[in-house]
Amino acid sequence: MVHRIEPPPEPPVTLSDPSALLTGYLDFYRDAVLRKLEGMSEAELRNSRLPSGWAPLGLLKHLAYVELRWLRWGFSGEPVEEPWGDVKVRHEPWHVEPTETFDDIRTFFLEQCARSRLIVAGARLEDSAATLGGHVPADEDRPTLMWILFHLLQEYARHAGHLDVARELADGTIGE
Repeated sequence: MVHRIEPPPEPPVTLSDPSALLTGYLDFYRDAVLRKLEGMSEAELRNSRLPSGWAPLGLLKHLAYVELRWLRWGFSGEPVEEPWGDVKVRHEPWHVEPTETFDDIRTFFLEQCARSRLIVAGARLEDSAATLGGHVPADEDRPTLMWILFHLLQEYARHAGHLDVARELADGTIGE
């Protein structure tokens, strides 16, 4: 039996402020990702049905770290103790500790999203990243906040599509 998840509303079609449009769509996709994971069993959240080996819970943790790396560590230049906490071995599936639960990772994800919103609210779209997580020479190009937000949007859109497939394979649930 197929169960359908109804999508959250998109930002208004009349929205013309670039900042509001970018942040509105980021929130749209953040919500979509969480809604696709809600109701999955702990086993399905940790199970991979794909040859690459990633699991839905790992993808959520990855997106939390994407927020942390791009906006806190990179754009703001905040010191971050473990910016790659979602990756233990390069080019391997995202890492989830056996003791980490969906609620733990969901809480961490929501904290990173809230922190990202504060960073974006205090900056201009044309502002450049502070460090990108390291020491960037003064003459090296750094991405603007607008570029980073577009990058995050494509990351979320791609991974939301991945979750569509994983969820349908897990329990037949489909939705936007």
